[in-house]
Formats: sequence, structure tokens, C-alpha cells
Amino acid sequence: MSVDVVVGGFWGDEGKGKIISHLVNKRKATIVARGGVGPNAGHTIVVDGVEYKLRMIPSGIGGKFVRKLLIGPGVLVNPEVFLEEIEKTNMRGKAFLDHQCGVINASHREIDRCDPHLSKKVGTTGSGSGPANEERVRRKLKLAKEIAELKPFLTDVPGEIHGGIANGEPILLEGTQATYLSLFHGTYPYVTTKDVTASSICADVGIGPTVVTDVTLVFKAYVTRVGEGFLPEELTEEETIKRGWTEYGTVTKRLRRAAPFNVELAKRSIQLNSATKIALTKIDILFPADQGNTEFDKLSEGAKEWLTSKEKEIGMPFTFIGTGPADVEIIDREG
Repeated sequence: MSVDVVVGGFWGDEGKGKIISHLVNKRKATIVARGGVGPNAGHTIVVDGVEYKLRMIPSGIGGKFVRKLLIGPGVLVNPEVFLEEIEKTNMRGKAFLDHQCGVINASHREIDRCDPHLSKKVGTTGSGSGPANEERVRRKLKLAKEIAELKPFLTDVPGEIHGGIANGEPILLEGTQATYLSLFHGTYPYVTTKDVTASSICADVGIGPTVVTDVTLVFKAYVTRVGEGFLPEELTEEETIKRGWTEYGTVTKRLRRAAPFNVELAKRSIQLNSATKIALTKIDILFPADQGNTEFDKLSEGAKEWLTSKEKEIGMPFTFIGTGPADVEIIDREG
């Protein structure tokens, strides 16, 4: 039995979906469960050459052994997005959500878009997640069990996960957003509406820390964030384009702000998440000649030097190194 938690190390957009997509088959995971805030974060994965952008369903859709894709009770659900993704991924009968998931409605999205503090100062996604979580804190938010169209997809997510643990099944827990968007540990007030470190992902799906085998922290070879807030060594838009680091948010479609890999932020994130393994994605963006490489020894000298230097500085090795968008474009040094 193994329970692996995968979380983001910077401000999101690190490629957590890709790492989940890789690990789900390597671990022969039968259950992939999603924690985090809700549909205000998207994961882009490529499975069998097909790209999927998912905001609700966990990124384990390509798992050959997966029998359940679960959304934990700590996660907010937009029924329209969830049902659309069910059809898009053909996961009916596999994808379920907890009875206690909070539900986002149109009024929450309207508040998110129109509130000047949220939309202008903080720069939220407009998904309605913040206002919905505010309503949940006031104990007024509707839950999934009250929404008729969601009833065929309801289950006891903590019960499902603990049943899998009791049977010795490998389980993956998928975090959304990332460490420095945490309400408690991030760059407040430019953060999301709850904690999203590894501890909270566990709480979101209903497990305690003693059953966790590994915490895999995902970094990108450079740093990006969407919206307002602190970003050390931020590049100009011109320099970002020049370096080939141009990206757009999966949910917001906004241009992501960019900066070089930050060692001090990485070290702090490792502490906050009690990381046991590190994944690094998009080394191919820094070193394009290495795209698709699956062996460390075959990397260019420049890439190897960069990776070795950063490993020494953060005090941990890169167990998984992403060399392209597909789930097979990865160097796996786990053995």
C-alpha cells in the first residue's frame, strides 16, 4: 500500500497534472483523489497524444489500473464544469464526488467578477470559489447532496480511500494551486481561500498524515504566477517572450508572469510540505535540445550542470524531471 500526495511548490502551473499522469501508471494506482480549492485551478495533461484541460476531475484519467477518480469533501464543485468534464473524458462510472463538497453557483461567480477587491486588487480567477468558501464558513453554502443532477456521482470519499488503504491499494492524492497561494503560508492577500499545502490536501479528502507514504513536491524550471502579488526577480513581458517562457493560465487564459527558478522559495516550500521527493518540469524550455529525453546521462551538459547545481542548493535531488508535455516525456530516477 502507498499513499502519495502531489502538490505544487511555487504559485501553481508547475505541471502537477503531468506528474500525476506519470505516477498513476507507475504506481498502478487504483484511486486518484483531488484536494484543493475547486475549479479555480486547471491541470493540463497529455494522454495518448490527446490534450485535456481539467478543472474538476483528477488528472488520473489515463491510469490503466484506476477504478475511482474522487473529489474530496474539502473541494468546491461547479456542477456545470464537473458534468462537462465527465462527458469530455468519458469517465462516467469512474468519477465521483463527496456528498459534502460545497457547490458554486452563478451568484458566486458574479460576485467574484464584480467585486473590485477580488477582481482588481487580488486578481482572482472569477470562478466563484472565494465567495463560495466565504458562504461555507458562514454555514450557508449548499452541498453536493442537495443538487439533483449530482446525485448519480455522489459517494463517501473518505470511506472509499480508507477502503482502498485497507485493501493495500496504491492511492494518489492530487493537490491544486500551490504552496505560495496558500491562505496561511502564501503571499497574502494575493492568495487563494484556504490552505493548499500537503497537510490540507490530506484533510480535504479525509485522511491523516500517518498513512502518507510520500509527498512529491512539483517545481518548474522557472517560476510563473497569474494575478497580482509578490514575484521575486520578475521578468518583463519582453524578456519572458525572448526566453520562450510565455504561458497562459489554464483557467484564466491570462499571460503568466515569469521569473527564474528561486532556490530560497523552493527550500521553504520543501519545509512547509515535508517533501520526500521532488519533481521538476519543463527543463526542455530552458534546454530545448533535451525535449523528450528520458535518460539523465543523455541530457546536454548544460542541462545536467543546471540540475546538479539546483539540487545542491535546495538540498534534495530531482527524482522526476519533465522533458516535454506528454506523460512519457520524463526522466524517472526513482528506480
